[in-house]
Amino acid sequence: MNGVQVRSAEKALSAGTWLIVGGAMLFSVLTVTPLMASHTPGGWVWTAPILPLVVDAAVVIVVRLDSVLARLGGHGGRWPIALRWMTGAMTLALNIADSALNKDLVGVAVHAVAPLLLIVTAETGLAYRRAITRAVTALEDKQQAERERREKAVRERENAARRERAEEREHAAALAREQRDHEAQLLREQAEREERLRREEREQAAARERAEREARERREREREQAQREREQRERQAAERSERERRERATAREREQREREERAERERSALLSRGPAEEKLPEDEARTLIAAAFAAGLPVRAASELCGWSVGWVSTRYAEQRQPGDAGRADLALTAP
Repeated sequence: MNGVQVRSAEKALSAGTWLIVGGAMLFSVLTVTPLMASHTPGGWVWTAPILPLVVDAAVVIVVRLDSVLARLGGHGGRWPIALRWMTGAMTLALNIADSALNKDLVGVAVHAVAPLLLIVTAETGLAYRRAITRAVTALEDKQQAERERREKAVRERENAARRERAEEREHAAALAREQRDHEAQLLREQAEREERLRREEREQAAARERAEREARERREREREQAQREREQRERQAAERSERERRERATAREREQREREERAERERSALLSRGPAEEKLPEDEARTLIAAAFAAGLPVRAASELCGWSVGWVSTRYAEQRQPGDAGRADLALTAP
C-alpha cells in the first residue's frame, strides 16, 4: 500500500466518523430537548437544548483529539478514556431516559442505537487510526531502510569508480611527467636558440630605434616651430578681430545713444504740444500715446493731448503693457 491509498483510507474513516458523530448529535439534541423541557421550570424552558449541546461538544472534542493523537502515535492517558466513556454513557442515558421512564422498551432500544453507534465508532475509529499509524510507520521504516541500502550500494560503486579514476590519474600523471620532462628539454634548447636570435634582433632594433628617434626629434622640432608660428599668426588675427569688435561695439553704442536722445527729443516735443483742440489722426495719436506711456503720463492727460476718449487711450495703454510693445513704441517715435 502506498501513501495515496493510506491518505484515501484516512479520509474515508474521517468522513464516516464525522457523519456518524453529526447524525448522533442531531438525533441526541432532538431527543433530549423535550425531556429537558419537561423537567425544567416554565421560565427556563429555553435552556433545554443547552445540556445535549454541551454533552455533544464533549463528544466532538474527544473524537477530534483522539484522531490527532492516534495519527501522531501518542496516547493521552486515562483521562481521555474516562471522558470518552463518560460522554458516551451520558449520551446513552439522556437518549433512553424518556422511554425508560415511560417503560417503553421499544423506545429504549430505538433511542439507544445512535449513542451506542457513536461510542463504538469512536473506539473503532481510534483503533483504526492507531493501526494505520503503526502500518504507516512500519512502511516508512521499510522505505527508509531500502533507501539506505540503495544509497550504500551507490556509495560503494562511487568509491570503486573513484579508486579506478585515481589509478588512471596516477598513471596519466606519470606519463605526463615524462612527457613534460622531454618537452622541457626541447623547450630549453629552443629557448637558447630563440635567445640568440632575440639578442641579434634587439641590437638591430636598437639601431633602428636610435635612427627613428633622431628623425622624430627633428620632425618634432620642425612641428613645434610651425606651431609657434601658427599660434603667433592666430594671436595677431585674434587681436585684430578683438579691436574690430570693440570698435563696432563702440559705434553701435554711440548710434544707440543717438537714437535714444533723438527719441527723447521727439517724445518731449510731442508731449509739450499741449491739449489738442480736435482729435488727432489715429497714427499720430498712437505715436503720442506711446510717448505718453513711456513718460508715465496718466491716461486722462494722454487723452487731452491726443483728443481721443479715455477708453480708447486706456486700450492703447493696455497694448503698450503687453510684452514687446515697448519696442514698438520706440520704433514709432523714431520712425521718420
